[in-house]
Amino acid sequence: MRVSVTRKHVKFLPDASRVVARSFMNGEQRTMDLLSLIFGMSESQVKDSLEQTLREFASRHRNISKLFHKHCDSVRSIIEQMNVDFDGISIERRMLIGSYLTMEYSIESAAFFNPSIIQDFDQSFLEEDEMRVILSFRATGEGHISSIVFRRGIIDKNNELHLMSVGKSIDMAEISHKKLYDKGRFVKKMREMRIPVKYSKSIMEELPNRFEYYVLKKAVKKVMDDPAISLEKRLALEEITWLVDSYYDITFEHDSDLSERVIFPISESESRGIEDARFVRFTEDDGTVKVYATYTAYNGHAILPKLLSTDDFYTFRIMPLHGNGAIGKNLALFPKRIKGKYAMLSRIDGVNNYLMYSDRPTLWNNPILLQKPKFPWEFTQIGNCGSPLWTENGWLVITHGVGPMRRYCISASLFDLDDPSKEIGRLEEPLLMPLEEEREGYVPNVVYSCGSIIHNGSLILPYAVSDYSATYAVVEMKALFKAFKS
Repeated sequence: MRVSVTRKHVKFLPDASRVVARSFMNGEQRTMDLLSLIFGMSESQVKDSLEQTLREFASRHRNISKLFHKHCDSVRSIIEQMNVDFDGISIERRMLIGSYLTMEYSIESAAFFNPSIIQDFDQSFLEEDEMRVILSFRATGEGHISSIVFRRGIIDKNNELHLMSVGKSIDMAEISHKKLYDKGRFVKKMREMRIPVKYSKSIMEELPNRFEYYVLKKAVKKVMDDPAISLEKRLALEEITWLVDSYYDITFEHDSDLSERVIFPISESESRGIEDARFVRFTEDDGTVKVYATYTAYNGHAILPKLLSTDDFYTFRIMPLHGNGAIGKNLALFPKRIKGKYAMLSRIDGVNNYLMYSDRPTLWNNPILLQKPKFPWEFTQIGNCGSPLWTENGWLVITHGVGPMRRYCISASLFDLDDPSKEIGRLEEPLLMPLEEEREGYVPNVVYSCGSIIHNGSLILPYAVSDYSATYAVVEMKALFKAFKS
């Protein structure tokens, strides 16, 4: 039975004017050469050059002078190597140095896609049958570097989405690394990442059972400084560094709007992008609510599944996922515990859907095969399109399938509430296939989602259009459930 889908006309498009100011370095020697030129300028030349820079860029960023000072501070050791008294440098010259160590990056110039949607924490001052929502997107810029960005909106009684205005200045978060690490868990994760024991053993044996971030970084650097080490060993040690850098907290200023916050790649493990965040509003057994998101960190040649959590969208905790089920892409957390345990969907083999249970949201072992491709439009692979949705009839899982010509379609399945390993129903036809006008984009012939919600008896389904832009569709739940029974 074919289910009627109403496509809405809201379009989320890339916007090249959305820029962040990020650190820019060209290596130690070139930085020294640059600094020598700046130190050769007179104070009046410094003031004139700084004034021109601020005139052109201050209106594009919030408190850019603070960022210039930060980036100047980052090369303090280099400046002192040049026998220059850092504290004696004028404020204007420090800011000018910082400006040379700063660049703009357009975070969504290439694509704005793979959306998810959750209910906002704040539901005050709304009309009847309205819901305030937060949408997340994968924004992609130059070099295919992806980050997470947000929009806030209200869905009205007719399931029309009204977006809040978008802020002008984009802020990157302040980062703080986790202070202590459990050696046993860290070693297990290294095994999962297939980091050779022969390269890590000597370093890890010297560490206590709970070690500090900088202790491990120092130990790795000491070995890395040996110019005679092999390329294979250097790569292994770099992966150890990537792993320890994967645990961190980030915080945004409270004077930033949600649309002005970007979770940009920070650790080396995600240096080439943060991909496909699946946000879920998680309710604990005692009624407390926290927002989680699973995503894929990519460094150019390896991927690492990670989990972020937040209570307010100002502060986020970032952690890698562990276990023999925490591999590959396509992990999605259930919005509540099932019989006292966390539950997760995954696709560990790249083809089939799996189900896992755990006592901790970061440790996932023993995946259970849940679904195999069944219909021609999903023969290549099947996966989830976000976290399962609780309904009285069962867990609703929006799925994607890949078929001929690597065309992506979106469909749905229904699973038992108490035992989601039991499939109740599965659509024989996709909910969404790429329309003719949706086929062209960064990756042609793709419709894809990272999360949906239920509102006013309807499924609200944001989806990406050929990895370029995004929109949303609405499906009546009664019609959907009827199709599962047919």
